[in-house]
Order: sequence, then C-alpha cells, then structure tokens
Amino acid sequence: MIRALLTIDDVSSENTPAIVDYLNEKKIRPVMFAVGQWAEKHPEQLIYALKSGIIVGNHSYTHPQFSRLSFEEARQEIEKNEEFLDRFYEKAGVERKYRPFRFPYGDKGGENKERLQEYLREKSFDKVDDTQLKYPWWKERGLDQDIDTFWTFDFAEYMIRPGSGFTREDVMKRIHATEAGDGAVLLKEDSDHILLLHAHDETEELVPGYYRIFIDELLKNGVEFVEPHFL
Repeated sequence: MIRALLTIDDVSSENTPAIVDYLNEKKIRPVMFAVGQWAEKHPEQLIYALKSGIIVGNHSYTHPQFSRLSFEEARQEIEKNEEFLDRFYEKAGVERKYRPFRFPYGDKGGENKERLQEYLREKSFDKVDDTQLKYPWWKERGLDQDIDTFWTFDFAEYMIRPGSGFTREDVMKRIHATEAGDGAVLLKEDSDHILLLHAHDETEELVPGYYRIFIDELLKNGVEFVEPHFL
C-alpha cells in the first residue's frame, strides 16, 4: 500500500473551488497553504475552501525566499499572514484548530533557520505528523524535528509554462520514476508520502484539470490518501 497526505500550496486562486470540489468528490482532505497577498485577490475562493472543511495553513504573506530576509522581516511575513488567516477563518465562520506553516520554495531561512524553527515552536505552530516517514534522508536533514511542513514528493507541475519545455508528460514521468531525484520514489509499495501540488491558474490554462489528471493517476496506481494529523 502507498499512503499519502496531499498538500497544496499558493491558495487561493480562481481554480481553488474546482480543486476543492474534486477532492471532496474523491474524499481526499488536503492541507492547503495560503499566500496572503495572493489570496486577497481571491477572497471568496479562500472562504469557499474554509467552509468546505479544508485546513488552510500559513505560506507567508508575499512568498519570498526566507534566506534573503532578516529574522525580523521573516517574522513579519509570518505574522502578517497569521493575522490574515485569522480574519478569514472568522469571516468563514470556521474555528481555526490547526496552524501549520510551510516556507516558500522550501527555503527555511538560511542562517536564520534554527531561530525560525524556535520561533515556530514558541508560537505553537502545528507540525504535520511525519512519524510514518522512514526515509533516512528525512532524519539526516533534520526534517523530523522541524516544525514547518516539508514534502517527500513534488509534482513540479508549476514548471508547466510557455517556453519551459516542461509538460504534462514530464509530470507523469516524475510520478512513475523508479529512482529518487530530489525526494522519494512515489509509486513504491509500502511507502508513505507528503505530496506537494499547487493551485495555479496559469497551469490550469495550459493543462485544464491538471490536478484531476495527476491525482487520478495516483489513485489508479493504488495510492491511498490519508487524513491530516498533527503532532
């Protein structure tokens, strides 16, 4: 059996409600991560996700590379987005039970990494349960101790852009790869994963229903999606 938690970055977008509806249809409950500055352009889409029972975590306010920020700038990015999310949970009439956080680009802050991890602990951010992950590199990189939410497999579908040379077929190759690249082999029996997908209207324009295409491929190949749990 292949077990996976689905996480989706960069909400909200125009296609967020369609993604939410598809996942509800398939009985898949993801964790979504919102960028405040972008979500402010699509407020109703974010509220739709919240009212649909989606856990929405913090992905910073402007999606910067944290290693290029001072600690104070990084803290402000996180706290401004916290205020934004609190406000939108309230607008949606939904209790905010969990506060997961993901760094944009997986950039944990460079020389401020440990200080930012301590900050996330002090502010009681919630760590996604990763105790089922047995990859040696997960512990070697200290990901089992970090509070932020990292991933074991990135669809990389955000790379599908005009002139990039990266296509839907390249995502399928990543799904079916038998050797690990920058993460873990996805379709390996008795494995566990945290998957990374994105809510991007630009991808939707080029590959309509991309999220459905790729997740259907996983379902067809025996991936079982698990509910989000936190430590």
